[in-house]
Amino acid sequence: MDPAVAFAGPGLTRAGAGLAALALVPLGFLAVFFAWPVVAIVSLGLRSGSVLPTLADPDTWKLVGFTLAQAAGSTVVAVLAGLPVAFLLARVRLPGRWLVRVVVLVPFVLPTVVVGLAFKVLLPGGGAWTIVLANAFFNVAVVARTVAGLWAHTDRRAEDAAKALGASPARAFTSVVLPQLAPAIGSAAAIVFLFCATSFGVVLILGGAHYRTLETEIYLRTVEMLDLPTASALSLLQLLAVIAALSAGALARRRRETALRLRSAKETARRPRGGEWAVVGLACAVLVLLLVPIGSLVARSLTSGFAGYRALAGTGTSGTLVVSGWTAAENSLRAATDATLLALGLGIVASVVLVSLRRGRTRGTVVELVDAAMMLPLGVSAVTVGFGYLITLGALPGDLRTSPLLVPLAQALVVTPLVIRMVLPVLRSVDVRLRQAAATMGAGRLRVWREVDLPLAGRSVLAAAAFGYVVALGEFGATSFLARPDIPTLPVAIARLLSRPGELNNQMAYAACTVLMLVTIAVVLLVEWIGSGALGEF
Repeated sequence: MDPAVAFAGPGLTRAGAGLAALALVPLGFLAVFFAWPVVAIVSLGLRSGSVLPTLADPDTWKLVGFTLAQAAGSTVVAVLAGLPVAFLLARVRLPGRWLVRVVVLVPFVLPTVVVGLAFKVLLPGGGAWTIVLANAFFNVAVVARTVAGLWAHTDRRAEDAAKALGASPARAFTSVVLPQLAPAIGSAAAIVFLFCATSFGVVLILGGAHYRTLETEIYLRTVEMLDLPTASALSLLQLLAVIAALSAGALARRRRETALRLRSAKETARRPRGGEWAVVGLACAVLVLLLVPIGSLVARSLTSGFAGYRALAGTGTSGTLVVSGWTAAENSLRAATDATLLALGLGIVASVVLVSLRRGRTRGTVVELVDAAMMLPLGVSAVTVGFGYLITLGALPGDLRTSPLLVPLAQALVVTPLVIRMVLPVLRSVDVRLRQAAATMGAGRLRVWREVDLPLAGRSVLAAAAFGYVVALGEFGATSFLARPDIPTLPVAIARLLSRPGELNNQMAYAACTVLMLVTIAVVLLVEWIGSGALGEF
């Protein structure tokens, strides 16, 4: 039993009540803005009787097979590419490391439609592997930042001891380092798999009529065929697949997760030695490959000089947009700020609750169920959630369906699980002996959290804030269905420009994409500057 809990004595009941109240905050948000809309849509499919015919259709299982296969392939590529970059971020003390953090985040913010077009230009042959590479391109940042957040604080003396006893660098990594990183790698892989399984724009552009996933089929059935019952049945199938994947990931984390001795990031970072230079070279190669599609987009935006950038002050050919491109950029900044603040609050509260439950007497199965529930929004079709909002939220006071708050709420739904996955592994890995020492010296539960847990998780919170902000800036799936024509975000404006004919529209779209990248870089640079002064080197 946690000594901090024992020390609380008679206050245990009050602490339990407070924990329950905290848990109601994220769970209540999840119930109203996720479970309710999704259940409403799925209920339509169940009432229409379309579930069994859809399950009996062989084409459905072909969709399921390709969806899972391309998601698994993309996850493997992203993990293999992201681990060297995570090593560079966490363990290497080299000048310019901040630039790596910036470069690795930029791909993740790009609208999926634009990245699909970029890969179509780079790899005109297309095919399933093009989809896999494009999805992995998006998600290298998830692996690199999530794993680096924990790797930067793990004690490397055990690894050095293994090498001193004769273990090769590869053996020391697989036997010492990899088990320590397993919780973060498992968390990152789960996020990447869910992102890839519900990838929309990339598959729509690169797959065409030959490669379809559950996500694109739900969209086509809902928007183009107006076949909402079949789309609802596919959404139910997609939800079941996501629950199965989350359960498998939670089981793997529970079996391999161990308490680690965390240390300062400054103590673990050093100049590379021996074979570590090969890993650094591999990380640099990954970063160069990440820049290739980005460079092609920037070059495309300048093919006609700065005409596209000047045109952002207008609305495109024949009034394609209701507002100017610059107004759409302002809308993106405003919505992303609101979504990030909301997601940080919800994510930190959820992480504290999950860790407290695990350290208490709550059964591990209950903790994993709550954890998996918070991850569900990452794996459900944005079309399902969007149309669910339109059906259900009119019953709430003020009718949120016409409110500008709807987009930040939908974006926060996507960002919150990401915050949890970045903060939770570090909180769970805090050395229990530090908490015991604080409790022995008379610190109460809240003081232990404030002075032991949260300072060690501070860098992960900062990384989650930056990561969440750029995710909200580039979010396209849910926003494309919920943004009002007079309040579009920049990704939605880009998609509308690309969907309409006219060279000016294309120029504006690629210019807007470049602007989005520059804003992202500015945000990450600002966070890096703040972090270097307040939290030290990440």
